[in-house]
Amino acid sequence: MKNLKINNRFTAELPADSDLTNEIRQVRNTAFSYVNPTKPSNPKLIHASDEVAEMVGISKDEIQSEEFLDVFSGNEILPDTQPYAMCYAGHQFGNWAGQLGDGRAINLAEVENNNQFFTLQLKGAGKTPYSRTADGLAVLRSSIREYLCAEAMYHLGVPTTRSLSLILSGDQVLRDILYNGNPAYEKGAIVCRVAPSFIRFGSFEMLTARNELKNLKQFVEYNIKYYFPEITGEPKEQYLQFFKKAADTTRQMILHWQRVGFVHGVMNTDNMSIHGITIDYGPYGWLENYDPNWTPNTTDSQNRRYRFGNQPQIAHWNLYQLANAIYPLINETEQLEKILESFMDDFIVDYKQMFLSKLGIFTSSETDNDLIDNLETILQLTETDMTIFFRNLSSVKKSDSVEKAIEKIQFSFYKIEEVSGDILDAWKKWFAVYLNRLNSEELSDKERSQKMNLINPKYVLRNYMAQLAIDAADKEDYSLINELYTLLQKPYDEQPEYEKWFAKRPDWARSKVGCSMLSCSS
Repeated sequence: MKNLKINNRFTAELPADSDLTNEIRQVRNTAFSYVNPTKPSNPKLIHASDEVAEMVGISKDEIQSEEFLDVFSGNEILPDTQPYAMCYAGHQFGNWAGQLGDGRAINLAEVENNNQFFTLQLKGAGKTPYSRTADGLAVLRSSIREYLCAEAMYHLGVPTTRSLSLILSGDQVLRDILYNGNPAYEKGAIVCRVAPSFIRFGSFEMLTARNELKNLKQFVEYNIKYYFPEITGEPKEQYLQFFKKAADTTRQMILHWQRVGFVHGVMNTDNMSIHGITIDYGPYGWLENYDPNWTPNTTDSQNRRYRFGNQPQIAHWNLYQLANAIYPLINETEQLEKILESFMDDFIVDYKQMFLSKLGIFTSSETDNDLIDNLETILQLTETDMTIFFRNLSSVKKSDSVEKAIEKIQFSFYKIEEVSGDILDAWKKWFAVYLNRLNSEELSDKERSQKMNLINPKYVLRNYMAQLAIDAADKEDYSLINELYTLLQKPYDEQPEYEKWFAKRPDWARSKVGCSMLSCSS
């Protein structure tokens, strides 16, 4: 890694924990604690991203070096660096959880490349002062899911962390996959993930909750200085602009989640990035059948707080907590409340435009709200695959009959025999309106189809696909990881050689662990 340009701004400018012991404890008046990764016994590189390596300043040849393996497994420390774990708090499932922090993540360093800054972070690298009752390690199962999903999201156009490497530790890790009292040993693994920073809403909540207002002011101004340098003006105005930036980027991120059918599963405030990027891939999933009430998280199965259809409202709630956290710097609520109010107003406008674009409609009509609302209702009358429906909708032509249009999307139905009677009538009625609406558009069928296919992906990382890769990897077969990684780099392309992945969730995956709902340890 001879070309890595180290520039550790975070540790150089923010208060460090004076206690250098790696003991689990409450850590006060600090932004981070220095801690070294746990050395793995027999690390092995499974996969690495040439693209992400180049982005941070690592050559393709260096990926295959012993130095790369040692550094990104945690065996060796980069010169002129001190790894650290961040201190933050958060609301978990709507309840204040107090200090949380990087319990199984260790930041190796900040690097600069091509006038951009990146934080390199190992997930699953061992215990930190914030590990609470856990060991700070990660299993191969969850590491594969994180590694593949971050890259899949990036190529879908969704703001996200990136994945640099996936490495086996050579050690066994004890995990209770379903939290049902049946723990078992699994293969350990480490993912190196990359982001501008891993600063979260909870980073600010921690400082305010402990009344560390001097540190709060320093921390907010640090974020403005390095991540939002375009912000200027008097201090109070800068703090408001900072909050507005966080709200705007969060809104855009959630819009992309809804566009591709992604469900995060754990939208706690400690899992919300100040950069408006998707972080912490745990029990995530993509909608199979279009169900706004679906959540992939077993922990959330009763209340479904983090269900697909509730993600915009949760983002708004989380921003409210961020507003509370920075309020002591502003000492007035009016402007913060205006930003919060505009978040949902703007989201509703943007959501309508986004949804219409998925339908291939790029002008406005007074009936558009009804068109969207009716479709969202009809999609739930029988199990209808979201990804396949919207992708195949692009093949509908203005001249098609209602019956022909339905025929073109019927592959998205899980139980075609249910599409009869009232359900079929509802589809016919909707398509009659939709076809009429298409004929009011100026775009040709070909032009519209091309635009729709850049909005509606053909391939997403369905849970059953990830589970197949996990099952194979458990047997030391990493070919499916390679195949899915390649497939998901071009999710909007036809890729006929991978057509088998353009398929509905198979029946065997409906109840299989890892394919339907997952726990936070997944």
